[in-house]
Amino acid sequence: MTETILLTGAAGLIGRVVHHMLCERGDRVIAIDRIGGENITACDLTEVHRLYELAATVTAVVHCGAISGPMVARDNPFLIVSSNVVGTANVLELARVRKMRRVVCCSSVSAYGNTPAGLDLVPEDVPLRPTSVYGASKAAGEHLLDGYAFQHGIDGVSIRPAWVYGPGRTTECGIRTMILDAQAGRTTHFPFGCDFYRQYVHVDDVATALVLALDMEKLPRRSYTITGGSYITLAEVAQTVKRVLPQADITMGAGPDPIDDVQARFDISAAERDLGYRPYVTLEDGVCSYADWLAAQR
Repeated sequence: MTETILLTGAAGLIGRVVHHMLCERGDRVIAIDRIGGENITACDLTEVHRLYELAATVTAVVHCGAISGPMVARDNPFLIVSSNVVGTANVLELARVRKMRRVVCCSSVSAYGNTPAGLDLVPEDVPLRPTSVYGASKAAGEHLLDGYAFQHGIDGVSIRPAWVYGPGRTTECGIRTMILDAQAGRTTHFPFGCDFYRQYVHVDDVATALVLALDMEKLPRRSYTITGGSYITLAEVAQTVKRVLPQADITMGAGPDPIDDVQARFDISAAERDLGYRPYVTLEDGVCSYADWLAAQR
């Protein structure tokens, strides 16, 4: 059964893939983004009256609109709060007034901060202790969703992707740097990372998880973590890039990424059980698709 879905952040990395998935299956999508675009209406999440005008017939929301990571707008924390916290509040209030069926919010593992020591697998229910304004804004958005759910009956769910990569990503990203340097014949050197674990997830897998959360009739949880299923060091990521691009010359020092959290492996069994989520893009296949896209952009 098709419906009319409001998609925020439709011109962004994840939003573009969600937009394609929803349109391909026949849903009517009201796609908005601050910058607009092809088949995307320009609308900032703080433009409340415009939001209500556009969402007159909307029955559900996939909310991807946000400042998109801890590496973005680090010197403008108020912009992060305005976009991610106030913007989410506006979307939730819209859903309450319009009595929408469901709100799916794209959160982030940055909401966790550094995960508790001693855990081999990190479940969704550990305390959120973000270490950045971005992470705090995502945690705040999740708490707002919980409040609207308990007090106003909004059926909402937060999806927490790990580090998202793949076609469309233009912001700072280790995999992106490695690929671009290899394609340009440059050496990549990170002064950290050879022993630092990171959990990458391809944009297609994240978009799939969001659509699954939109479609599921009943959800027993309000938050789900999404990863690509791997837990490997940046040195191992570099080896994957070298298999795809043999000309890649990548060196690394030891120690953690100075702008990233230290996080143990996330447990994605809840998403597997409740959403039917399975990561299907291997890191090697994902690097291939990202390399092809980056080459095409050049």
